[in-house]
Amino acid sequence: MRRLLEIGRGDRVRPRPAWSLHRQVALRPEPFGAMLYHFGNRKLSFLKNQIVVTILRSLADHPTARSACVAAGIGETSLPTYQKALAALARTNMICPREAA
Repeated sequence: MRRLLEIGRGDRVRPRPAWSLHRQVALRPEPFGAMLYHFGNRKLSFLKNQIVVTILRSLADHPTARSACVAAGIGETSLPTYQKALAALARTNMICPREAA
């Protein structure tokens, strides 16, 4: 699994390619956050973090996952937490590199 954000020399974050929701994934707003459903593999994910929902909604509008996180107000110290969340969604094919979407 390719990492969405990679730590480079001097602990700088290097962005990976653009990401988006997989074309077979529906994001449905809910009072607790949102639900993601993948119609291809039938996986269901519950998102309780509203910031993650905001990031997912804006992924297609940004050149990298990192820029989507920054636009959502994520600081450098919190970036690894959101990196892990996005990586988990990538592992289940909820998000994918934009070329593959």
